Amino acid sequence: MNRPHLILTDVHRHYGDGAKTVRVLEAANLTVASGELVALVAPSGAGKSTLLHLSGLLESPQSGEVEITGIKTSQLGDRGRTQLRRSTVGYVYQFHHLLPEFTALENVSMPQLIAGKSPEQAKGRSMELLDLLGIGQRASHRPAELSGGEQQRVAIARAAANHPKIILADEPTGNLDPETSDIVFAALAALIKDEGAAALIATHNHDLARRADRIVTLKGGLVIPHSL
Repeated sequence: MNRPHLILTDVHRHYGDGAKTVRVLEAANLTVASGELVALVAPSGAGKSTLLHLSGLLESPQSGEVEITGIKTSQLGDRGRTQLRRSTVGYVYQFHHLLPEFTALENVSMPQLIAGKSPEQAKGRSMELLDLLGIGQRASHRPAELSGGEQQRVAIARAAANHPKIILADEPTGNLDPETSDIVFAALAALIKDEGAAALIATHNHDLARRADRIVTLKGGLVIPHSL
């Protein structure tokens, strides 16, 4: 097994107090290794988004440990968590959230420029990713000039722009037709393998989930293996 980039150990997360407490995760455990794509399939309200937010350091557990690239995040303050998230986690949402006034190339370059790369470095990395995802010829087009599948592939390239060790995706093909979903998922899977990232992808699409390295679900606050 490759080196684990993401480890959740006995993670607990609940919301509210007293009788109104909603317990979402109870002693949840999960490990995702470099180059591994794990599909998260669970009913709405089971806690998929919570698990993704904890894995991406957007939320903190009440107890338990979230370890990213060997770093135990319970020992970090807010600034340390933010810095670690920015340097190691890429997030792909159901909606692409591209900046409409910028081209595909510029959208992918943006996070790299913010991270301190030169314009030349950012452009080179952006073209590399867009070519890998099969849309290099669309680099100069703005989002409104791209199809839904092309826009989502630009969003995937943007998430991978700074070489994240972990890629998290929340229904990345949820707004696409079946044929386009298949193309986008294949591109995402190829990128994950090529980059050696650890990926956790929440999806309702069982056909796509079967193409992951393994499938997990949430039941009773636990992360458990799942077969479709």
